[in-house]
Amino acid sequence: MKRILYIFIAFAVSGVSLTSCKKDYLNTAPTESVEEGIVFVDMKGAWAALNGIHRAMYKDYDSQDQTGQSTVMIDADMMGDDLVMTSAGNNWFVANYQWVTHRNTSAAHLKFVYYFYYRIIANANKIIEKIDGIPGSDADKRAIKGEALTYRAWAHFQLVQLFAKRYDATTKPNSQDGIPVLTKFTIEAQPRVSVEEVYTQVNKDLNDALTNLSGYARTSGAKSHFDSTVVWGLKARVALTMQDWTNAAANAELVIKKGGYSLMSNTDYVRGFNNGDNAEWIWASRPTDDQTTAFNGFFAYMSFNFSSTNIRSNPKAINKLLYAKLTATDVRAQLWDSTGKKYPLPAPNFIRYPYMNQKFLAKGTGSSVGDVPYMRLAEMYLIDAEANAQLSKDGAAADALYTLVNNRDVNYVRSTNTGQALKDEIAIQRRLELWGEGFRFLDLKRKNEALDRSGANHDPSLASIMKMPVGDARWQWLFPQDELNANPKIVQNP
Repeated sequence: MKRILYIFIAFAVSGVSLTSCKKDYLNTAPTESVEEGIVFVDMKGAWAALNGIHRAMYKDYDSQDQTGQSTVMIDADMMGDDLVMTSAGNNWFVANYQWVTHRNTSAAHLKFVYYFYYRIIANANKIIEKIDGIPGSDADKRAIKGEALTYRAWAHFQLVQLFAKRYDATTKPNSQDGIPVLTKFTIEAQPRVSVEEVYTQVNKDLNDALTNLSGYARTSGAKSHFDSTVVWGLKARVALTMQDWTNAAANAELVIKKGGYSLMSNTDYVRGFNNGDNAEWIWASRPTDDQTTAFNGFFAYMSFNFSSTNIRSNPKAINKLLYAKLTATDVRAQLWDSTGKKYPLPAPNFIRYPYMNQKFLAKGTGSSVGDVPYMRLAEMYLIDAEANAQLSKDGAAADALYTLVNNRDVNYVRSTNTGQALKDEIAIQRRLELWGEGFRFLDLKRKNEALDRSGANHDPSLASIMKMPVGDARWQWLFPQDELNANPKIVQNP
């Protein structure tokens, strides 16, 4: 851990790169003295440090399959059943699809994911520790601290979902090994704490963030920043994962009723899921041309039109069994081409496949730039519906589901299902609505459901893993070997 956290110190300095030359800072002084002496001397530097974390969410790292949160979103769908790899393409993310990468302790990709979240935590901790001593307005200090607390909570939440066993509300406390929790900037090795302790800290940080963000309004279009609405949305996600149905519904309803967002029109729905100005998007990254490397990023692998070897030869498709759940009048049916012949190709050298994705549109065949959605209002309606169904409040669940699905399909009528049938209907709508947005592996794990790719359009020779039973050790990611070497207090997963 000690050597890893030294890397984090250097990364904290890179937060200034939005307003200054990163290389200049790293080459003119030791990292510690640069961080202490330059970044945290005034409020401008503090905002720059926070903006550095926003930038970290989508910057390119050491390989083209390492681009911040976009990478983990792709991983989570690659490891599910709803996204189909149509071919091996040029082999990017194939091992992830085969459930190999997350169990290879020497894999650079695994190491990246682990370091990515702890870098964010380390940067957030440094901001939290320093912000009160910086000259400036209390309003700025509270806003910056609130956003940093939100990042710390979110990163720990992401890590515990991947590297630990699922949270089980029927077993209290959840004493199974979680992850190291870092609430201070430290270079000392830290042990894993229980899953229960991780979630306790996540919820505490989110509650503290709400206190600090009270009254804070981010500037128009600044959807990479956090405000109270984003925190309510994260609290709804966390509660859903903890099977805390009451708080999941309550926080989702705060977003719906007080957030000021509205479901997008059907016209916007088919425009490519690439614009953070969308009325439904709550939290997103907004990279620009000069901040994106062509073959890195979400749209470099998930779009249908960026002209790369990966996209041209391996367009991502939907599970045909899931697609069959769509009606002809549902606007979402237009996001995939079931025949592989319906939509024009971006260029003649693109290959057609049945059920190929039309959902994500990059800026152009020569540019993989696009805004990346992390939270949408639709998710809040789905959380509200799922949580109420679990509470046996079938009427409230059906109402939330109707509001969303009727917006997508004018012929959809309010569900008369109850009990398990209603829960199943909500689950299908969640899979259709959030396809490709990084939820499926995490949904299967939190619900303790088996992976089953059989009977669909997955090629067993390419997918390798067609089924994964609940309780298998492979639902937990392994800790990277570099962490084990650096941190003697870490206990590896089975």
